[in-house]
Amino acid sequence: MSESPSPRVRVMPPLYLLAAIVAMAALDWLLPGGGSLPMPWRWLGLVPLIGGLLLGGLAASRFRKHQTTIKPGQVSNRLMIGGPYRLTRNPIYVGMVLVLAGVALLLGGIAAWFVLPVFTWLIARNVIPVEESMLEERFGQEYQDYRSRVRRWI
Repeated sequence: MSESPSPRVRVMPPLYLLAAIVAMAALDWLLPGGGSLPMPWRWLGLVPLIGGLLLGGLAASRFRKHQTTIKPGQVSNRLMIGGPYRLTRNPIYVGMVLVLAGVALLLGGIAAWFVLPVFTWLIARNVIPVEESMLEERFGQEYQDYRSRVRRWI
């Protein structure tokens, strides 16, 4: 009986993030106005943007600290359950959503906000299931216990 290969992530999450930022800027340019946020208030977008970068950076640093892969589709040698992983199983993706929320606020128009649910859906459909199946295969009951304690997003 041959073992079937593990599913792989076809598009890396940073590419989804970059595509989402480009799509937000394009929508904001193509559909200007539409509930535009006045300029001084747009600077509030720096709060979620910086918060998202810090959260993602903190989560990523745990991979380096524990000398395991951060790349989706590669087998980890350690299950991340400390730091931000105590609050969400996917702090890097939560950070990416915060970055996108910050970009949408900085752009000021409503059109950019339409990208957020699409980005979230793509990550939840194309990336997270692959990672979760690999973690369950690799860590078994330890991952199942962790999954039962900590939510996928927040």
